[in-house]
Amino acid sequence: METQTSAQTKARRKRVFTGVVVSDKMDKTIVVAITKRAVHRLYKKYVTSTKKVKAHDESNDARVGDRVRVEEARPISKDKCWRLLEIVERAK
Repeated sequence: METQTSAQTKARRKRVFTGVVVSDKMDKTIVVAITKRAVHRLYKKYVTSTKKVKAHDESNDARVGDRVRVEEARPISKDKCWRLLEIVERAK
């Protein structure tokens, strides 16, 4: 019987982020802007950084302005390695 290492038995936790949909023009793909605020170490001032990721939306359900939750996934295409988990809040 083979013994498994602890790295093989422990499942890797996927990253989950919440962001706003900024584009839904592609088929089954949305672009989500993830905003992060952090205090600068030296200047003690809040710095806002935004990262845009492409996420897989199987049902083409999300629209521009929706607040969504995305999860890290295996690479689906060249740029797309996130998938839509849920729509948290619809755009007004």
